[in-house]
Amino acid sequence: MLQFIVKALLSGLIVATVATVAKRYPGFGALVASLPLVSVLGMIWLWNDTGDPALLADHARATFWFVLPSLPMFLVIPALLNRGWGFPSALVTGCLLTIALYLAITWAAPRLGLRL
Repeated sequence: MLQFIVKALLSGLIVATVATVAKRYPGFGALVASLPLVSVLGMIWLWNDTGDPALLADHARATFWFVLPSLPMFLVIPALLNRGWGFPSALVTGCLLTIALYLAITWAAPRLGLRL
């Protein structure tokens, strides 16, 4: 239980830091947010919990394929905001697009010989 609390606190601290930095320095906040910190922490936690190199390799490979469908959201949201959309609508639209693309990659992956 203590390990879970440490993981949650460290992960939450990263998110809070990104949000705070982005208020003053949007570009630097975006840089920090774009770092694969969650993925790296997830791999560290997975390695500490299992020590299984095959499991970690599968996780890292699947993470790569799931990052790709999330990228268009970061173009759609600013495009919609620049066209006068409100933030909640732009965010929901970006998230719905990402969900649709996640479903597409989940459907397409086995047909392309990818194991997610």
